[in-house]
Amino acid sequence: MSNHRVLKLREAMQQKNVEALFVTSAINRRYLTGFSGSSGYVLITMNDAYLLTDFRYMTQATQQVKDFQVVEHVQGVSATVKELLASAKIGKLAFEQDDVSFAAYSTYAEQLKPIGLVPVSGLVEQLRMFKDAEELKIMQRAADLADETFKHLLGFVKTGMTEREVDLEMELFMRRHGATSSSFDTIVASGERSAMPHGVASERVIAGNELITFDFGALLDGYCSDLTRTIAVGKPDPKLKEIYDIVLEAQLHALEHIKPGMTGREADALARDIIAKYGYGDQFGHSTGHGLGMEVHENPRLSKVSDDILKPGMVVTVEPGIYLSGLGGVRIEDDIVITETGITILTHSSKEFTVLPV
Repeated sequence: MSNHRVLKLREAMQQKNVEALFVTSAINRRYLTGFSGSSGYVLITMNDAYLLTDFRYMTQATQQVKDFQVVEHVQGVSATVKELLASAKIGKLAFEQDDVSFAAYSTYAEQLKPIGLVPVSGLVEQLRMFKDAEELKIMQRAADLADETFKHLLGFVKTGMTEREVDLEMELFMRRHGATSSSFDTIVASGERSAMPHGVASERVIAGNELITFDFGALLDGYCSDLTRTIAVGKPDPKLKEIYDIVLEAQLHALEHIKPGMTGREADALARDIIAKYGYGDQFGHSTGHGLGMEVHENPRLSKVSDDILKPGMVVTVEPGIYLSGLGGVRIEDDIVITETGITILTHSSKEFTVLPV
């Protein structure tokens, strides 16, 4: 796994005339090495690949990491990096500008002298956009766990519960079934709060005759799932059933027509144009989807300003929504893989208009 990824990274480095890359992002570190500890750095040159960590993680690192030299840094990582680069006669070091703060940059620049620092962006992230067979197996398991969690919810949710009580049950269920945690702060948005696209669970008590939107996912073996379903409790305002049907039509249309070679804006338009046709374009204010993987928001983007090209191996979400302030909202989301001929859908929870009794 690591060798293949390092070879791909070196190809990208050559294209950018980068002799050495210092990886500080925890996500990129795990992607390249498989090391799941909370502290460490990766140094990649054209000839060598190092995982640098401290005493606490040396046993774990040597057990988890293959095809890398595991080096313990004792006097701070800068001294070790400087020594390794000096022995390789490398005078410039690229660093991940999107991960390094200005304070950290200033420290590295001072401690690594006379080695020069060169900012780069997206070298590892570009590789992460394309999932291999092993990654897709894990992501399918994470998606299956999200589906199982939603099925469990339908037998658990009752009026009188708070959104946070439901959130806690979801978290416990996912962890009991293998997740490290949820993929992100779980959204449980009921009643008028369902009109908040990012309405994370609150102390609001779930009542009757309203909608509840659940947006959640499982972080499983380092990879995220991301599922949204909206259900009814009792008999909500007929306007809410109307927008549910529109969102479902838009989502199903997008799933049917997304294919490799499309731009992100073209994929976004598949859902957005239908919602706009019904007069709710202004009530759909976010993008149709985003990349998914070791982080819940990655490239590519499915938005009206995205020129990203969808290619086989990419995993993205498809999640149109309509939000009516003061009344409620609907979002429906699935995770999909772009294939050579179309897509494969990873999440399979029912999208029928589900009504729970009051």
